[in-house]
Amino acid sequence: MLFLLRKTAKSIQRHLNEFLDLLTGEFADGPVSAGAWTHARAKLKHTAFVELNWDIVLPAFYKADAGKEVQRWQGHRLLGIDGSVLRLPNQPELFEQFTPKEIFCQEGSTGRSYPEARISLLYDLLNRVALDGQLRPSSQGEVGLAIEQLDRASIGDVIITDCGYTGYSYLSAVIYMGLHFIARCSSGSFAPAQDLFRMDRAGRSVIAKLQAPIEQRQHLQECGRRLELTVRFISLRLPTGELEVLATSLLDEQKYPTEDFLAAYGSRWNQETFYFLMKSRLELENFSGQTAEAIRQDFFSTLLLCNLETILTEPTQKALTQQSAQHDAPKGVNHAVSYHAIKHRLVELLYSQRPAIEVITELQKMFRGAPVSRRKQRKQPRPKPSVHRSYYFQRCIRKITF
Repeated sequence: MLFLLRKTAKSIQRHLNEFLDLLTGEFADGPVSAGAWTHARAKLKHTAFVELNWDIVLPAFYKADAGKEVQRWQGHRLLGIDGSVLRLPNQPELFEQFTPKEIFCQEGSTGRSYPEARISLLYDLLNRVALDGQLRPSSQGEVGLAIEQLDRASIGDVIITDCGYTGYSYLSAVIYMGLHFIARCSSGSFAPAQDLFRMDRAGRSVIAKLQAPIEQRQHLQECGRRLELTVRFISLRLPTGELEVLATSLLDEQKYPTEDFLAAYGSRWNQETFYFLMKSRLELENFSGQTAEAIRQDFFSTLLLCNLETILTEPTQKALTQQSAQHDAPKGVNHAVSYHAIKHRLVELLYSQRPAIEVITELQKMFRGAPVSRRKQRKQPRPKPSVHRSYYFQRCIRKITF
């Protein structure tokens, strides 16, 4: 498990040699081969990482006597749900358990395919903590996965989603679980949202009744969900000039002013950057094995590692925020440095006889010594997707932490 948490882009054999050197004297009979490692990991279930996250890491972060304040918006946790896809190795077992994805070129189908998985995360947007992760075939829809993940939220949490989730079935499930939602609407969404798009005016707030679609009513009744919802629709103007319409279950306009929703929904970008961290900096798609269980081990160990990094850097981040509160460019933890430091001290932190508090103190000194400045309101234009730009990024720009 320690070996998996010390993620690396190196070859398995080279990583094994370095890892075993840290375990002084434990394997004195000779080197361990990559094949032996493959056989050993087959005895480990990926659920071990899931249980550690749920039973140890998350309670340690959210417990009331933790000596820190969990960031909230208007008294609510802001949780994002979003999905992404992973390209998996071309192995027969993975084609059976995940979704074959056909490869196309400018002339049409190439006759080849690769296995593809869908991941979905329930993510605390303000505190950088992944509450739940799912790894399924990409043929399974995002909305169905999102509804399953609502069990991991607590009553009163606000779930923030993009426009792909704004359907009656999903909204009714959120209400049924005792949660709130802030969901972006597309121009072809519910009738009240379409009206706000046609008006093209920001700062509008309309409360409307939504009726369940006829084809969904039987299923909703069987699940015990409402056939009518009271929803508030809000129009906001983005800095780009684009009109944004949000649907929310937070109906009190005095307690939840319309203008406050722009910053609340804007926090959803933190989940996009979290996916970038996992896929780019932590090389999630550079899998350490080619079996279905190895893929799941890599995914869930990455989530555990990310949450561990959040807990270890949180005190330093809080101190840097207070020190630079009046600066034009507040300072924050350099997460590329923090992940690399944790990787090298992970065995000492979780395995050695040395008191963990000593290792944590040394790590936090390192975090404080290499902060980065974050300019307020800094926004880079998002270029249009391009195959050539993506190729250039992969070859010349992308940097990995490990």
